[in-house]
Amino acid sequence: MCGITGFISQSSIDYNAVLLKMVEKLNHRGPDSHGIWYDNNHAIGFGHARLSIVDLSETGHQPMISFSKRYSIVFNGEIYNHNSIRETIELERTIDWKGTSDTETILTAIEIWGIEKTIESCIGMFAIALWDSSEKQLTLIRDRMGEKPLYYGWVNENFVFASELSSIKSFPLFNNQINRDALMLYLRHCSIPDPYSIYENIYKLEPGCSIVIKLGKKEIIKKQYWSTEKIANQNNSPTFIGTAHDAVQELEKLLKNAVKIQMQADVPIGAFLSGGVDSSAIVALMQSQSEKKVNTFTIGFDQKQYNEAEHAKKVAAHIGTNHHEAYMSNKEILDIVPLLPKIYSEPFSESSQIPTFLVSKIAKQKVTVSLSGDAGDELFCGYSRYQLAEKSWSKISKIPYFVRKKVSSGIDLFPQNFWQTVLQPLNSRKDKNGIQINPADKLLKAAPLLAFKNRKEFYSKGFMTHNLDAINWVIGSKESNTIFDTNSIQIDNYLSEMMTIDQLTYLTNNNLTKVDRAAMANSLETRVPMLDHNIVSFAHSIPIEYKLRDGVDKWVLREVLYKYVPKQLIERPKMGFGVPLAEWLRGPLRDWCENLINQKRLEEEGFFDAKIIRTKWQEHLSGKRNWENQLWDVMVFQDWLDEQKNNA
Repeated sequence: MCGITGFISQSSIDYNAVLLKMVEKLNHRGPDSHGIWYDNNHAIGFGHARLSIVDLSETGHQPMISFSKRYSIVFNGEIYNHNSIRETIELERTIDWKGTSDTETILTAIEIWGIEKTIESCIGMFAIALWDSSEKQLTLIRDRMGEKPLYYGWVNENFVFASELSSIKSFPLFNNQINRDALMLYLRHCSIPDPYSIYENIYKLEPGCSIVIKLGKKEIIKKQYWSTEKIANQNNSPTFIGTAHDAVQELEKLLKNAVKIQMQADVPIGAFLSGGVDSSAIVALMQSQSEKKVNTFTIGFDQKQYNEAEHAKKVAAHIGTNHHEAYMSNKEILDIVPLLPKIYSEPFSESSQIPTFLVSKIAKQKVTVSLSGDAGDELFCGYSRYQLAEKSWSKISKIPYFVRKKVSSGIDLFPQNFWQTVLQPLNSRKDKNGIQINPADKLLKAAPLLAFKNRKEFYSKGFMTHNLDAINWVIGSKESNTIFDTNSIQIDNYLSEMMTIDQLTYLTNNNLTKVDRAAMANSLETRVPMLDHNIVSFAHSIPIEYKLRDGVDKWVLREVLYKYVPKQLIERPKMGFGVPLAEWLRGPLRDWCENLINQKRLEEEGFFDAKIIRTKWQEHLSGKRNWENQLWDVMVFQDWLDEQKNNA
């Protein structure tokens, strides 16, 4: 795991000094060694910060030049099957390998096979920058599911790229303005969906895509070599031939293979363990293929409703891992909040980012690589919202649209105090965490659901957008098309449609972003076995009945797990990896919040409508409404903005 950066410059700059500065910003991603390469003749430069995982010697050092000197590369990620690629190459010709790194493998493969065949042959996660001195062109490539980040764009007339925005921002003459349209999207989704970034003219390369830019030209040619959307549409009618038992056997085989090759490393390796289905399955398959005890890591919380550590400990004991747990006080958790702008060089406000950072910090004390159970929910129907959305839409859609729209508008006509009085008898109800439910708040937030025209909009806007009014919150913003709007998913089954939407949006922009930045801030590499593209394809090929069976979610994955862990250790209500955000904003974080969103500051900065923000803040403090997620988005951006000012 590493950090990559570089440019094609049209300005008079000191290449050596600029690259060193850009690489320095990525030190947390690769503290083991730094490398730069530049070609004065062609005004191009590469930088690399290395976290040594495979081939710890100098032969794995980057930037790396191919044996013919035609190609230069910087690479972030891991190619898990690179040894088998080497074997295939050696059947074709004799190679004088200099080392054992996967970087040398893919660079040699590109030299012999070309880019397209090489990438199609790779199993792994990667962000690649490749300079072709013969064609005078730069190619950027991102892995199929978006595990590794890659930003690119323009600083004046200079083309720049990097693993993180902080590196791009350190390029001389950087003065790109904050993209208000992207800021609005951030408030909607608590992250900025690709291809946008928080800055104008800087973009994220989408998963499964490559871009080519030729020297001296500003045109960017984009290609897609992998499409989750296309695979989903092709499997509209499930293509898996076999019984449910056959599907369990096939998934176990695929997972074991994925886990096995992802356990390859020349450094200590472990796994995150929450005690839930996904992480327990990965850990069980790791331990079944390891002669040594696998290191597993869990953090616990003082608040019982958020604490999974006890469950994880029992699962670890049964599997037989070398388990490590640490309990965190509220103060230790809250101490992470001021660090978020540095951990995430772009505004990102998925609140589970805090415990993810903490568990990564604990893991780094023992290992350099940690496997995770991410993507199980999106692939195998694990989120409760899928079933809730399906059941809700089946009822709502029976009501004529014009009637639904009028009811929705009618609810909004009455103030919150009115509904608070009408629904007073329901105020004693509590949620699964023992927190009192505000029925008026729930009703007002649910009202817009009635006005959505179709089921795709119902899910994307009703369940995956937590601030429908964001365009009014951000001054001067306008609508931008995202994959939420432009996807061409054509799937008969609603559950499958929702999972595919999440794979294209939530998985990449939220979950994978959260894990990558939190782990890399601790110089820890994370790997996600379930995102092996063979498993992704398999998940799309099986009937929905193998994922959700008799009301049991992730059925096929659970059946694999229950071969290794007793059902009674796993079956319990899903907790998630959350924090008591609403209470924090009203309590220990209140002064911090007040400083970030005081009226004068908001008006001077001019990004947010101060009246809206202050009204929501007062409603939240009073307990009349719960605006925790919407306000947290604002707080995180404001804190990020402070960090940019301080490091301008």
